[in-house]
Amino acid sequence: MSTTALITTEGAVPAPAPVGNGRAGRVTWRTIRYALAIIGVIVVLIPVYVLLITSFKAPGDASPTRAWALPENWTLDNWKGAWSALWPSMLRSFEIVIPSAIISSVLGSLNGFVLSRWSFRGANIVFACILFGMFIPYQAVMIPLSQLVTNMHIPNGVPSLILLHVVFGIPITTLIMRNYYVTVPHELVEAARVDGAGMLRTYWSVILPISIPSFVVVLIWQFTNAWNDFLFAVFFSSSANGPVTLALNNLANGSVLQDYGVSMAGALLASFPPLLVYIILGKYFVGGLMSGSVKG
Repeated sequence: MSTTALITTEGAVPAPAPVGNGRAGRVTWRTIRYALAIIGVIVVLIPVYVLLITSFKAPGDASPTRAWALPENWTLDNWKGAWSALWPSMLRSFEIVIPSAIISSVLGSLNGFVLSRWSFRGANIVFACILFGMFIPYQAVMIPLSQLVTNMHIPNGVPSLILLHVVFGIPITTLIMRNYYVTVPHELVEAARVDGAGMLRTYWSVILPISIPSFVVVLIWQFTNAWNDFLFAVFFSSSANGPVTLALNNLANGSVLQDYGVSMAGALLASFPPLLVYIILGKYFVGGLMSGSVKG
């Protein structure tokens, strides 16, 4: 047998398996994923579509029987009426959510730094007690809170709502900030100690400048929760000094004949501030959440 024959029969390399089926499977799975994503987007946007087109309908045209139909006559009267009814309460909402978000974020940052970097007896118990506040149903403490606010002579409206949102925001802000500070290298804190920096100096000069991602997370979280709150607003404010959620409820239930166009326009107006916050700071929100998820 010739050398060529030996190479052909004994040293032949097997031909690779066809890849057509695998590629077709990948294309099919990708198509299914895109189809499911499109279906999910459509389902989410259906209520937005109904809200939007109803807000431009005249009172006679805005009815549940024509919820899917486009307006016969487009009008901006609903938006004008909703704006005139809601803008004072929207200003009060900003007066509530901005201080409460900032104060609760700062307190949560201080708590998280101490609980993650400074060991002391009972630290785990203190942390557990702080986290316990996350699991207390708000409905169960409304009456004691009302009595406490009354006994402390805190006026209803903006002052009492700021205090409540700060207090009930501390557990979640402490948890998020502590989880972030655990990932900060020990060498940074040790270097500050060697240079003679105390706890507050270390926090202000070393820890705070690198805490921006986690601060964005807790600020967005607190801003959204305080802006969308309705339960505290019902108990501790009125239509004259309450936030936009209370005014929106009064707008929707203020007359016997429901004006769906004004209600839908008001709902969209009330949702714009948190939506803009997420649009502007959304990428920082996701990055801040992920920054505390991996050690090192």
